[in-house]
Formats: sequence, C-alpha cells, structure tokens
Amino acid sequence: MKTAILGGGLSGLALARLLHERGDEVVVLEAEEQYGGLCRSRTENGFTFDIGGSHIIFSRDKEVLMFMRRMIEGNEQQNDRNTKIFYKGRFVKYPFENGLFDLPAEDRFFCISEFVKNLIAVEKGEVPAPENFHEWICYTFGKGIAECYMVPYNEKIWKYPTEQMSLHWVDGRIPRPPVDDVIKAAVGIPTEGYTHQAVFSYPLDGGIEALVRAIAKPVEPFIRTNFRITEIRKSGGQWQIGNGAETIKADRIISTIPVQHLLAALSDVPEEVKAACDALTYNSLVCVNIGVKGSVPNYSWLYIPDPALGKTNRISFPSQYSRHVAPQGHSAILAEITHQPGDAVAHMSDAELVREVTGTLAAMGLATPENITYTSVVRQPYAYVVYDIRYQENIAKVREYCTAAGIPLVGRFSQFEYLNMDGCLRSVLDFVRQYPA
Repeated sequence: MKTAILGGGLSGLALARLLHERGDEVVVLEAEEQYGGLCRSRTENGFTFDIGGSHIIFSRDKEVLMFMRRMIEGNEQQNDRNTKIFYKGRFVKYPFENGLFDLPAEDRFFCISEFVKNLIAVEKGEVPAPENFHEWICYTFGKGIAECYMVPYNEKIWKYPTEQMSLHWVDGRIPRPPVDDVIKAAVGIPTEGYTHQAVFSYPLDGGIEALVRAIAKPVEPFIRTNFRITEIRKSGGQWQIGNGAETIKADRIISTIPVQHLLAALSDVPEEVKAACDALTYNSLVCVNIGVKGSVPNYSWLYIPDPALGKTNRISFPSQYSRHVAPQGHSAILAEITHQPGDAVAHMSDAELVREVTGTLAAMGLATPENITYTSVVRQPYAYVVYDIRYQENIAKVREYCTAAGIPLVGRFSQFEYLNMDGCLRSVLDFVRQYPA
C-alpha cells in the first residue's frame, strides 16, 4: 500500500521517515526545488541563515527533544539562553515579567502595582473572565505589563488587534507567571521564566536544515521536488495527484501543505468550506539577513515591541547559536518582520527592507553601516497562524470536510495550528501511532 505525503517540510519528512521505518511504501511530493519548508537554511559568502526565521531546538516534550538531538548528534552546539527585550533604550531580561527590575523606576512601579491590584481583584471575583486575547493578557498580567510590553509586542508580531484574537491557544504557550517570581523580579531577586528553553541546541554546521536533512536521509530516494500539486482526485479507489504534467497514484494521502493549497487542488469543495478556509488568517514573514565584521552582543535574540524603532519585531544572533555560521572575525544578525499578505511590507523592495532593518540596528546600537559586509532578504508567504475570533468555527468546517474526504491533516499549516518544530513532531508521532499499517 502506497502513501503519498503532500509537502516536504519538517512534518512531511518526519512522517515519511517514521512510516518508512515501519515498512510502508511512501512518496513525498514537494513543490519547491529543495525540501525542508520553513526549516531550510542558506549558506552564502560564508554566512548560514535559516530562511524561515530563527529556529532553535528545545522542548518540554522529552521524547521529541531526544529525537531532535539524536538527529543532530555529533553536529550540536548547546547554548544558554540570553534573551532580552529592547525597551526604552534598555535591554530588559526576558520574559518581561522576569525583568521588571531592569525597567525605569516609574514603569517598574506601574507594572508591579497593577499586577498586585489585578491579582487581588481577580481573587475577589471583581474581574470578569476574559473572552479574547487582550482581556486574557490584562487578566493574567495586569494593566502595567499589558500596556508596557504584552499588548504592543503581540500586536506587532501578529499584525492583528488583540481584542479580535481568540484566547483558546494561550494556556501552555504563554505560561502564567508565578506570583512570587513577578514580585521577586520587581525587587531585583533573579528569577527565570520559560525554563524549558533556558538551554537550547542548534546544529554546529548547516543551520536548522541539518536537522531536516538528517530526518530525511533514509527517505531521500522517495522525495519528489519541483512537484507543485494542482489536482487531487480519487478514482477507482486510488488517489491521483497531478502537477499539470504528471500524475502520481497512491492508495492513501496525508497532507502537510497549507489547507489553502490543498482545497484549491480538490474539486467540488462546498462553498461554505471554501469560505471558511478563505477566512483563516495568517501572517507572512520577511527575514533580513545581515553579516557584520566583528562581534555582536552576547544575546540569543531580542524582542522589539516599540513601533517607533521600525517594523522588525525580533532580532536573533545566529553566530551565538553556532560558531560556524559566520566567517572568522564576523557575526550574523537575522531580523524578522511579520506582515499580512499583500500589505505595504509585501510591496517593499529588498533594498528598502535592508535599509529599514539597518536603520533599526543602528538606532539600537547593534551595527553600523560601515561594519555590514553582507545582506540578503528571504520572504515566506506562510509563517504564523493567527487565531482570530472566528478561527475555531472556520477551522472546524475545513477539518470536518477533509476528514470526510479521507485526507488526514498533519503539521503547522495543514492542521492550521501555531506549532513550533517540537509541536509539529509531536503531531507526527501521535498520528503515526494511530495510523493503520
């Protein structure tokens, strides 16, 4: 029995490997010239950058973490996280609630005062249960932390009003800070948040693509690249998947491609399902890669909530992840700009985007034009799932249709869930365990 896996990103490759290891016949159909999806990397002029934004290897999920580390065994650099938030000219410890002592005194008082007031009000039942993401932020952190950081940063990355975002996804992804930790942080007693990523791994050579290449190695003979799917239909008990020039036949299919692309390749999709799919919201991503002569600060990555500093929401320093991703005497900086498809950022030229980012770097004191030796721009049309208020209603219709059609959905943009690498791999492991041989 032959299984066709639509899409050769992290999820599709992991699916292919695990199914192959148990004896299944598989073929992976990937639209791009190279497999790997958002986990590809590019090496040019001695610099290696991940093309889908900054990736690191970490997880609370021990099984998944062991799998990822096993894949890069012998090609791994472990790092202690040193992450900051650039706030009013200061490098504030991340997460923000663990870095309150780094704030200007007035802001520190505002944050801790509102946190305590809100805590008391919630316990007394004076604050109604939140109904959207904005209300959840205020309910959890208080007005001070919400206004100083949480709301501006989240609206900068999601490009969406937090009042119009669902809150169903936040538990587990945005941890609720222990009260003692927030109070300790405000008075200068060190605390740590997000401890599951306090130590992270990264491939020493090859960027994050080294991970997907290791995963794909046993199934490389079964990967078809440059196969952009345009038609999917079932005939005589078999699936026929076409790219306009060739048709691949399979007994079963599993989709890891964006549901928008999947439904576009199917015929007779009900209008209600098409409308629900069209209403799903997502962000695109621009990565601006900067190579500089000399060193950069000893930070892992930085969050930039202030819109006055430009469009960049996050800056990472890949040369801190691996000592091999930049030429000797040089360092690497990766700036990320999220945007909505078709907006003003989508129409900026590469040169304009480089000027935008280098201006931000100069304003932050991180790099000057004289030290920059390399630049490049990479664009990803699909990057982040946005959980708008109608998300659950719309995705349910799409999933129900695909399930009824016999097309399982696995992975970030197929399930249309905001999954990190470990979340994608967990979804694959769980799927394979219940998938009949």
